[in-house]
Amino acid sequence: MTETINQAPVAQLKTNRGLLKYILLGIITFGIYPIVVMSAVSTDINVIASRYDGKKTMHYCLLFFIFSWLTFGIAPLVWGHRLYARVGNEINRRGISYSIGAGTYWGWNILGALLFGIGPLIALHKLLKAMNLLSADFNARG
Repeated sequence: MTETINQAPVAQLKTNRGLLKYILLGIITFGIYPIVVMSAVSTDINVIASRYDGKKTMHYCLLFFIFSWLTFGIAPLVWGHRLYARVGNEINRRGISYSIGAGTYWGWNILGALLFGIGPLIALHKLLKAMNLLSADFNARG
């Protein structure tokens, strides 16, 4: 008798991240919801990619509450660069048709801030969409 092995994960990752929800719930919760979402993003990318790339993304709470002020704002820049690059690498490894990477972070989040301040929102939208795509793929294929 041949046994088939299901590679789908036991727990399903969230695929309902969105920019409007992020902004509105961020306002209602006085900034707590964005911390929760970014914490989930840092945890989820470790669940999705660590066994393939051998890396570990620092948890967002650790970055936000300790390292951001200790490094005078430099740690969040490095963390963002690495997160976007890692998400982009995993998107490519899984063959998902979506474009994101470290260039997205620097282009939209940093330089895009000069465009009436909407660049960081575009960067965040791209990150949340990429994480939704990765999570859906992970939920289906493991």
